[in-house]
Amino acid sequence: MGRISRTASYAIASSIQENQQPCITCTTFNILAPIYKRLNQEDQSCRESDYKACWLARNQRILNWLLYERSSIICLQEFWIGNEELVNLYDKRLGDAGYVNFKLERTNNRGDGLLIAVQKEYFTVVNYKELHFNDCGDRVAQLLHVELAFPFSHQNSDITQEILIVNTHLLFPHDTSLSLVRLHQVYKILQYVESYQKEKQLKPLPIMLCGDWNGSKRGHVYKFLRSQGFVSSYDAAHHYTDADAHKWVSHRNHRGNICAVDFIWLLNPDKYQKLLKTSWSEAVFGMFKYLLRKTSQTERDAFAFLKVDKEDCITYSGFCEALRQLNLIGHCHGLSVEKTKDLWVQADINGNGAIDYKEFLQQIWNLEESDQRDDMKNMQHDEGRNDSEEEQTIGFSVKNAVLFPQEVEKGRWPEDYSLSDHARLIVMFSPIRIVRL
Repeated sequence: MGRISRTASYAIASSIQENQQPCITCTTFNILAPIYKRLNQEDQSCRESDYKACWLARNQRILNWLLYERSSIICLQEFWIGNEELVNLYDKRLGDAGYVNFKLERTNNRGDGLLIAVQKEYFTVVNYKELHFNDCGDRVAQLLHVELAFPFSHQNSDITQEILIVNTHLLFPHDTSLSLVRLHQVYKILQYVESYQKEKQLKPLPIMLCGDWNGSKRGHVYKFLRSQGFVSSYDAAHHYTDADAHKWVSHRNHRGNICAVDFIWLLNPDKYQKLLKTSWSEAVFGMFKYLLRKTSQTERDAFAFLKVDKEDCITYSGFCEALRQLNLIGHCHGLSVEKTKDLWVQADINGNGAIDYKEFLQQIWNLEESDQRDDMKNMQHDEGRNDSEEEQTIGFSVKNAVLFPQEVEKGRWPEDYSLSDHARLIVMFSPIRIVRL
């Protein structure tokens, strides 16, 4: 596999060779808004935003890199949208370089937000949508629907290729109760994408989810997206498994911890997807199981924790009380009454108002095993389909992915890196023909 070098980064969309499908690149980068960048650790109120020469020089360097690399798609987080001079700087330099830009400010005048830029030469913008989570973090997301300017050529026929691109920045998990908020933010994104495709009556399209997810490969958000068929592009390019979570990082947070939080997720049209509500329920139950295991509870202990005293099954009232004790409901960041009822319906599979020990193991405790069984059923279902039901569409394969600065690819954070407190991730994608059955 060819490597994207530091000094000769790809302008991949333009590197079209004869008889070869053109590739595209996507960059995601949290550029650290000057209103958050601390210049003096002893004086937390001293921010870069107070020193124009500092923030202007740093953002000029960021733009120099972005324009040198010329990714087909650029997704930025912590874009200082509240500063008109900085906004005009990005608009002019990206615009002069052939990009069309879309910006979205966080709610309640937080000052920063998101920016998506795509090369006009290679994409036609079909639609642009904005999603406001309207939660405690004032977070937002962008949805961009684009069509490749060059069709995919296969067997003397050209196929139009469209992509859905999402850019977001999830809430930082300052405490465990906010982990549920982050999970809900991803759920809202996937609901929105799903409803958009239904509203526009679209056939399944490739989906790229870009941004700062403020959670690692060990987290609930990661597992939730995986359950929906998404793959981490960087891990796919390097053949990393879940056991390789320690091999790369992309962020040094305000606590001094280094972690991998920046992802470009890919979902191809042929990838098996569970019902979204089912995946959501399983993700919340996974959080429930994690919280109980922190106290070294076994499945028997957990069942006893959920059920009301002197009863041999779990009732709805006992279920709600257990969720309250685990801080999953009963406060402004917790599950709503409606979502709590949805969880109950998911667990009470026979609908008799009570969950016995067997149901508890199957629907709450042993979800990973259930996932494996579902995957096997899906494979068997695919094998039984008729070739006459085939439908041709286009997806992407991950050709390569790199992080800059390069030290983070080895799990180290370089002390002399000052461009941001995040690394930038660049992924190369190649169009491929997909047969949907």
